[in-house]
Amino acid sequence: MSPIPHPRPNHRGEIVIIARPHAPGPESHWYRPDAIATFLPDGPVPSALHGITFSPWLDAPTNRAGWSQVPGLNPQIQEPPLEAQGKKPAAGVIIEEADGRVWVVCPTNQFAGCEASYPKGRADAGLSLQATAIKETFEETGLHVAITGFIGDFSGLITMARYYRGRRLTGTPAAMGWESQAVLLVPKTQLAGVVNLPRDQELARLIAA
Repeated sequence: MSPIPHPRPNHRGEIVIIARPHAPGPESHWYRPDAIATFLPDGPVPSALHGITFSPWLDAPTNRAGWSQVPGLNPQIQEPPLEAQGKKPAAGVIIEEADGRVWVVCPTNQFAGCEASYPKGRADAGLSLQATAIKETFEETGLHVAITGFIGDFSGLITMARYYRGRRLTGTPAAMGWESQAVLLVPKTQLAGVVNLPRDQELARLIAA
């Protein structure tokens, strides 16, 4: 496919060109637990999946104060302090659907050599790791998630990322931000063939098990 502009500008207000856009997948894959479903920016989505509608998260926070109290935080989870080991703290969410598939993001233009990964991002000053995980997930996938569990801390080249388990509350992958050129729904058994970085491969094996 020819290069196309992402429908949403970057954080500097600039148009981002997707050099190698993803092709839309067949709509039948939306409902097949054994198939990878592909969603594109402003592309088609089903009205609902597993009883949860896809609709824009219109009241998403717009500032740090809002994100620090975002719905979906789970203070009941017992989690240890993050040992960053000199790396940048980060946090993300493994979002699993009722059919066992997991949400995966495809960074725009394969940023930093990453073809596909789980939604995550560096922690902002003043935000908890849980709030960071929910915020980054929304920015990269367009989905609003609730934290349901603690998985662990995983080291990458630059960051030490804490991963949580989460469930989808609302939102739509069609509203993914400029950092993602596609969002995928991937069967657990196929995750290792989709994600490509060592940390993500480690998580793929853990999730599949």
